[in-house]
Amino acid sequence: MNLQETLSHQVKKAVEDIFGATLESVELQSTRKEFVGDVTVVIFPMLRVIKGNPVQIGEQIGDYVLEKIDEVKSFNVVKGFLNIEIEDAHYLDIFQSIKDKKDYGFVASNPNEKAVMVEYSSPNTNKPLHLGHIRNNLLGYSVAEILKASGKKVYKTQIINDRGIHICKSMLAWQRFGNGETPESTGLKGDKLVGNYYVKFDQEYKKQIQELMTQGKSEEDAKKQAPIIIDAQEMLQKWEAGDTEIVALWEKMNGWVYKGFDETYKNLGVDFDKLYYESQTYLLGKEFVAEGLKSGVFFKKEDGSVWCDLTEDGLDEKIVLRSDGTAVYMTQDIGTAIQRVKDFPDVGGMVYTVGNEQEYHFQVLFLIIKKLGFEWAKNLFHLSYGMVDLPSGKMKSREGTVVDADDLIVEMAQTAEEISEELGKLEGYSKSEKEKLYQSIGLGALKYYILKVDPRKRILFDPKESIDFQGNTGPFIQYTYARIQSILRKSDLTTVIDMQYISLHEKEKELIKQLLLFPEVIQNAAENHSPALVANYTYDLVKEFNSFYQNVSILGAENDNGKAFRVALSNKVAVTIKNAFGLLGIHVPERM
Repeated sequence: MNLQETLSHQVKKAVEDIFGATLESVELQSTRKEFVGDVTVVIFPMLRVIKGNPVQIGEQIGDYVLEKIDEVKSFNVVKGFLNIEIEDAHYLDIFQSIKDKKDYGFVASNPNEKAVMVEYSSPNTNKPLHLGHIRNNLLGYSVAEILKASGKKVYKTQIINDRGIHICKSMLAWQRFGNGETPESTGLKGDKLVGNYYVKFDQEYKKQIQELMTQGKSEEDAKKQAPIIIDAQEMLQKWEAGDTEIVALWEKMNGWVYKGFDETYKNLGVDFDKLYYESQTYLLGKEFVAEGLKSGVFFKKEDGSVWCDLTEDGLDEKIVLRSDGTAVYMTQDIGTAIQRVKDFPDVGGMVYTVGNEQEYHFQVLFLIIKKLGFEWAKNLFHLSYGMVDLPSGKMKSREGTVVDADDLIVEMAQTAEEISEELGKLEGYSKSEKEKLYQSIGLGALKYYILKVDPRKRILFDPKESIDFQGNTGPFIQYTYARIQSILRKSDLTTVIDMQYISLHEKEKELIKQLLLFPEVIQNAAENHSPALVANYTYDLVKEFNSFYQNVSILGAENDNGKAFRVALSNKVAVTIKNAFGLLGIHVPERM
């Protein structure tokens, strides 16, 4: 039983013994900094079962726990709050037990528990990755790492949207206007080259719409009758029919894109255990639509299209197969989910990292899979996140106004260079050391800025604001880590700490208390699928360390024992920062 559980148990016993009442639960919180104490028992909720003055009730419970729990040093009552001060020895004992644990806070996976599959990225092969994809990748990767640290076995995956009308648009435009150019002949990354032709298609399509409208067609008719869109639709039908020439073009252009994606993923620092392709899974979905028709989960309309009626569940009717027999996204997603569990029989749940505009889609998908009788459907979760905006406004791929992921990564490193040079922080570094550090700072700033925000919230991303060596930013935390490394390099201590001779400074105690929260933060972040909890915890830990650093001399302690303790405490903070940032996919430099 840890101290919180012991306190909770003894407070319940106190209420039973003193007042003859039963408490279902005890509300505990950290004592606010302006009051003396470490743990606060909130008295107000008890007034439902105990009648009386909250201050007097607090005093009586305080006397009881002081007598029963050795670790309780003293208490005070402020209004309806019982503030309990804990003996230093308790914190020193706990620190002794965690100080050398490199993976403190992490839980090993249980081989008997079901694994979780986390899907993220899932791009289309008609354009390069952009700022929106960056948020998706960073969230998915970080959630996967946090789930692992919380004790889950995790598989990382993506579904590559490599088929459909949007892919044919790029293919058709390249066929018409590309003059055979390739990534090699142009010097462009393959995903960028293909993305340029997606934009080119849209430009030509708009021209044709305007021409048809000047001939008297309505905008709606012009959009349907523009020759280029009809040709793209025909190309899609040929692809679905297995036309060798179209399939060869599709394979060639997708190959360019995959090479480009791999480069971006490597630069971003994300990876996958298994890739799925829509072109391979949409047919499997059709099989389950056929089975669902037999079992009555789906029904067929007069035109031959297949639907699922979800009106009794508060939703509407959802199409799962068009009248011409072609698949829709829902078909593919049903097939992919089922295939994944076939491929990984130990998977018992999935997390889908997809923007919040798809919330309804996932409500429907999860419900359909449940209706098809799959037990694991209850463990499907949509990690819904808000859009990323720029000061200049919303991005649009087809108009070519997106912020390219590769360009942004480069820009972040350049911004880190400008700010670092201004501050004069890197004297004595070689050119290659500087470049590596700029990358580390720039990417750390980008990742932290995005991950510190609750996933559901929309983000206005400002590159310059994210690279700041003060405040709640990645570089500020990286700089604190590097500062601790500098202290450790200077310490050169081999003294074995004798905890019984350590008298805790209040700043040391606060730092230990902050360290003790880390395991709980990981579990909460895993449960809530929220890297923001880890990010903001790390910032709080760093603030606490900086307060300690400013108020307590680490290397100037009165004796070697005290010095060794402060060095060990600083080291534990550094290891925790590194581990926490590792969960966010952020590198911490040893020097800055």
